[in-house]
Parts: sequence; C-alpha cells; structure tokens
Amino acid sequence: MGRYASPIAILVALGLWEAACRVFAVPRFLLPAPSAIAVETWAFGANWWGHVGATLLTVFSGLGLALAIAIPLGVAIARSPLAHRVVYPFLVINQATPVIAIAPIVVVLAGTGLLAKAIVAATVSVFPIVVSIATGLMATPREYLELARSIDDTPSKALARIRVPFAVRHIFSGLRVGVTLALIGAVVAEFVSAGEGVGYIVYSSTSYMKTPLAFGGLLILAAMGLGLFGAVGLIQRTFFSWSRDMPGGDGTDA
Repeated sequence: MGRYASPIAILVALGLWEAACRVFAVPRFLLPAPSAIAVETWAFGANWWGHVGATLLTVFSGLGLALAIAIPLGVAIARSPLAHRVVYPFLVINQATPVIAIAPIVVVLAGTGLLAKAIVAATVSVFPIVVSIATGLMATPREYLELARSIDDTPSKALARIRVPFAVRHIFSGLRVGVTLALIGAVVAEFVSAGEGVGYIVYSSTSYMKTPLAFGGLLILAAMGLGLFGAVGLIQRTFFSWSRDMPGGDGTDA
C-alpha cells in the first residue's frame, strides 16, 4: 500500500482542488481547476513542441557554456590554493546575486538572442559544477597520488589517470544540480526578453489572464526539470557505472 501512497495523495489533492474551484466558483483567471488546466494545455497542442525545443536549446547552450567555464576553474581550484582563494569569492558572489537581477543587464550587454539566454543559464548553473569538479579532484585518496609520484607520473597524467576517474561521481552530482538550475536560468531569461520558450508562454499567458495555460506551462517545466535530472543520472548509469564502485562511491548519488 505504501508504494501507492504518493499517487493516491496527488489524486486526492487534485480532486479537492477541482471540487473547491467548482463549489466556490473561483474565477478561472484567479485559480483554474485542474480540468480547465488540462483542457487549455491540450488545446495548445503541437504549439508546445516549438517552445519546449527553444527552452531546451537555451538549457543545453547554457550548460555547455557553464562546463566550458567550470572545468578549468574547478581544476585550478583543486590544484592551487591561491586559485581557490582568488576564484572562490567571485563564485560565491555570483551565486548569491539573484538571477532576476542579472538577466536584464545581460540582455543589455549581449542582446536578446540565444547568447544572452545561454549566459543567464550558465551564470546560474556554473557554481555547483565548479564546486563538484574541485571537490571530486581533491577527494582522490592520497595513497593513489603518492603511487603516481613514485612512478614519475606528471601532474597532468595523474590528473587524467587518477583524479578525474575519482571525481566522476562528484561531477555528475554537480551536473544534476546544474542542469536544473540551467532550466531556471533559461526561464528567467525568457521572462525578461524572448518571443518563444515555455517560460515566455507562462509570462505572456499571465499577462493576458490566461491562467490555465500558464499553469499548463508550469507543469511542462516541472516535467522538463525531472526529465533533465533523470537524463543526467541515466548517462552516468549507462556510461560511467564504474564510478559508483570507486572507493567512497556507494552509488547513492546515481
């Protein structure tokens, strides 16, 4: 029975929501009933695909940009205490600054195209990826590094042969967080300046009091977030399953 508790609870909550909207005659523009949300979402039909594709393009572009920034920074932080002291405060400042405040400035500097949206998505997602890369590289057991030195491995070879394999599970933990944050960044960018994307649909729908459609967009964004999170885990299980068997890798983060 326990395995069915969550689906049953969701169905009960939806039923109560539907009943409350009907009994109290809540206006659709204020709080639409689940049935109204389903009807409007379905009626939008194939139009969703183009907007979903636009949002995913921003997410993947932003994630790629974040990786291009995070990999060298993570390696530098792991290998140099000076780099850690210099770079880390800027990363914390970046993470602590609300993305909604950054997005308009980025649009002014980079325009309203894909580049600006990718920068916003990367700005949000880069921090956990940098931290996960640095943490994973520094988590390599000392005895393995001493063994590498004993056979005259260069630091670069030790990085590629020993540190990176030990860091893989940490890196994927950061990627799971980073990809969901990239989705948040993409939606914020679409709120600020865009003519397409699921975030744009949510924003424009609320502007025209089409609240059921906005709720539909919100559900689609939630599904996209779950799908992206699961896809990163699937990639790790499929291509890097050995990482869970590394010392300290119990597989719980896969």
